Amino acid sequence: TQLREEGREKTLTGSHVSLTTGSQETSCFPEVRTYDFPFPCRDLIGSGRDRKPNALVQVAVIDPREQYLVSHACTEIVEGSRDPLFLTGVTFPPEYPASPETLVKLTVYDVRDKARDNVSKPLSVSFLGSATFSVSDLLRSKDDQLTLNLRSSDGVLAVGTVLVSRVNMGEMEEGDMDHITADVQQAQKVRTCVCVYESRSPPDVSASTNAFFKNPVCKVYKFQTVDSKWMLVREQMEECTLSFSIPRQLLHLYIQEDMRRIQELRDLGELSPHWDNLRKEVIGRYGQVIAAYQETLAELNKITGPSFKPSCSKAQRYLEFIPINLHTQRMRVTCPRQTDAFYDVITVGAPAAHFQGFKGGGLQRLLSRHEAEKKSTAYQCIYYSPEHTAKAQEVLHSVGHLQPLISGLADQLLQAAQQHSMSGLREALKTLAGKTEQFVHALKDELVKSALLALHAAQPGYVTKNQNQTLPGHQDSPVAPLKRQDSIPCHKEYDEEEWDRVWADVAKSLNCVIAMVDKLQEQEPINNNQEQLIPKQVLADVITSHNPGKRDWREQLCPLVVRLKECVAEVVVRARRAMTFVLLQEAACSIPQGLFLKQRRDVVFSQALAALACGFVMRLYAGMEDKGFLKQLHQVGLVAQFESLLSTYSEEIGMLEDMEVGISDLHRVAFKITQAKTDNPCDLQPVVIGRRDHYTVEVPLPRLAFQTLPHEIKEGKALQVYPVLFNVGINEQQTIADRFGDISLQERINQRNFEILDSYYKSLSDKVPSECLPCFQTQTDLKDLLGTLGQNVVTKKRKNVEILWLAGTICRRLNGIRFTSCKSAKDRTSMSVTLEQCALLRDEHQLNKDYFIRALDCMRSRLTQGEVVCQWDSDPEAACSVAENKPASRHFYPIALLLVSSHLLVVWLILSLVFLLAKYQ
Repeated sequence: TQLREEGREKTLTGSHVSLTTGSQETSCFPEVRTYDFPFPCRDLIGSGRDRKPNALVQVAVIDPREQYLVSHACTEIVEGSRDPLFLTGVTFPPEYPASPETLVKLTVYDVRDKARDNVSKPLSVSFLGSATFSVSDLLRSKDDQLTLNLRSSDGVLAVGTVLVSRVNMGEMEEGDMDHITADVQQAQKVRTCVCVYESRSPPDVSASTNAFFKNPVCKVYKFQTVDSKWMLVREQMEECTLSFSIPRQLLHLYIQEDMRRIQELRDLGELSPHWDNLRKEVIGRYGQVIAAYQETLAELNKITGPSFKPSCSKAQRYLEFIPINLHTQRMRVTCPRQTDAFYDVITVGAPAAHFQGFKGGGLQRLLSRHEAEKKSTAYQCIYYSPEHTAKAQEVLHSVGHLQPLISGLADQLLQAAQQHSMSGLREALKTLAGKTEQFVHALKDELVKSALLALHAAQPGYVTKNQNQTLPGHQDSPVAPLKRQDSIPCHKEYDEEEWDRVWADVAKSLNCVIAMVDKLQEQEPINNNQEQLIPKQVLADVITSHNPGKRDWREQLCPLVVRLKECVAEVVVRARRAMTFVLLQEAACSIPQGLFLKQRRDVVFSQALAALACGFVMRLYAGMEDKGFLKQLHQVGLVAQFESLLSTYSEEIGMLEDMEVGISDLHRVAFKITQAKTDNPCDLQPVVIGRRDHYTVEVPLPRLAFQTLPHEIKEGKALQVYPVLFNVGINEQQTIADRFGDISLQERINQRNFEILDSYYKSLSDKVPSECLPCFQTQTDLKDLLGTLGQNVVTKKRKNVEILWLAGTICRRLNGIRFTSCKSAKDRTSMSVTLEQCALLRDEHQLNKDYFIRALDCMRSRLTQGEVVCQWDSDPEAACSVAENKPASRHFYPIALLLVSSHLLVVWLILSLVFLLAKYQ
């Protein structure tokens, strides 16, 4: 099935009313949880005598204390029928408290101009009738049903009846849905039947998830299965607070990292005038970046209100780090005598630098071009490859991480010596030797040695053996010739013995410590044998009188340990200065374009990480009781599959290039589960730590939930995520790209990410039994699905949406996290999500084929709770907000036009060419 770009944006405000009893009336009424309303009707009378109505039911809530009506929701429109069967219902989630006196008003309309050209124009409707009931009336009713009169506008004429009933959605049986249609068919007058479904929270939804997911928007449907039974389907979409909290934390980390880099550059010491000028310029650029990030962070801290960025704000500077339209979408399916099923997907706009634009392309193209320019342009600096730059950053991180560990282990060694504990001494020594070996391995690299030589050459007064040249403009300062170097320099005149001596001192110091511990161990058996022959009281006196002997152990080790720490510190200082000099070259060669690209990459990565953290948290809470999932999580990790619908045409090429780099950078992210200090929502927020080349997201869990986790996770094991991106353009711009453009970017992305997905599956098969994976009705083997996907990614086929179907299916079968994206996560994204949901209902829950298109239309319905009777404000900002918060047109492109769009495009191009030739002749 060809995906179509049709509109359905997300309703985000003004649609939540909870029907919960007050505490003073708990003795009279049972607890009111969540309610869902479907609306079948019969024998409706249209506004015209012979005209069949286009029926629509609107639901509003009246608060008796405030005495005002709030439009809540409405059904889809059923065209030209006196006996419409509405598949869309209304749900009242429990987030917004209300009392039993709360009134619910049902109004039936006849829609006159359903097929309008201007989708922002309110519907023109005719009032048919209305009825009102209170929550307490429903709770007191016999068999949880109410029969109400449907009154005309003057309140006198009874034009039908309304049947209101309540069904427990979480424990639905076969008869619970069958009686709905039966009651309607028995009506002789105009009757509307309303059923209220009590919906219990899914097992993974608890108070803890309220810390991340806000402002739920719910819709409920009832669809018929192939065996003429009824299933209930409930959609719930929520905002995620991580949309803002993750970018704020990243900005703070960016600022800290750049400040450390400035300090490291200053710690290089005195440099020759040329290198000193370069250093000042780089520090100035870093300062500009820090100032910009601090300004952005200050603006973000001022923002209150919705927890998402609407698409109309995607080009705002202060919001460029925030993902566009990040929402969670959960579909819950309840079938008779079956366990409820849940299907989750994260929808988000493509991670891209919209504020900076795409005139020069996206990150992938800009980085490649910039790397080539660095090699060819005669900058007055030393060129280091990206691999060398990454190695320098890794060395800096290693020395910063290992030096404190070695120092701490050395202190533990001295403490064990003071306690006269040989076992503690040996254990501390073993760990110390291991970390020191790791330290030596991290720094024993040719890059460090060559960088030290280059740094030495950059210091004042450096003169080569064969020549004594000065830099033009600096006649008083003899320096090495500032000639472009395309490889790591090697200055033979530099004496390397000093560096070798430092390493020799580290090795000698560690060997001395090991030798001293061995010597102490040789004395220990003798002391133990003597202690066995001494009575307890005498032994106590001996220990008391020989405390100086115990201090001898520490006194003998202390000078050796101190010397070891000093040698390590000296190596760290030299290595840190050398690696900082490498990064100075990289920054100097990149000015100013390199820092702009770094900012762009920071922006894209921030959006991508916010989406990934949202998906990980949602998947974690959903699988807390699944032992197989938890085993897979800590042994292999999770796959995060990003489905992109961007075209490979015009500016969307730049978005896709940004997104490719952003998703690839997520490989540098790991997750760690920790125990929260308290169950307070503030203590449950994920925390990001690390630096640009590696981040860790710590996800706190409540104490009771944390205790149920496997031992490996509780011990703090890093949990890996494997992000993969598959893109297939589906809109009319992709038609142009397929015929006249270049789609090699899309093909390369799909092939490369298939290899990652295939590698993940092989690793999963080796470490985790198949029983840990979820079960589905479709029994196609995962290996076969991967084989089919591999064939499709290399097949030359236009708009091959089979790639997206297969990738999504494999992701769900692998317990993965699903993401769907387009430019703004609106039209194409919603079309993809709704089509996937209906396909899941068909394949996994036996949706009747006659209801497939109707189910798809219901989920894509553009109607919102206020559209029937409300006019939008003329204020541009308000209009933008409203437009962002309502679904767009149901069928944006007619099916016939989609079938022939490519041919019409060719005809249009030919006619345009003829017109231009005729005009200018």
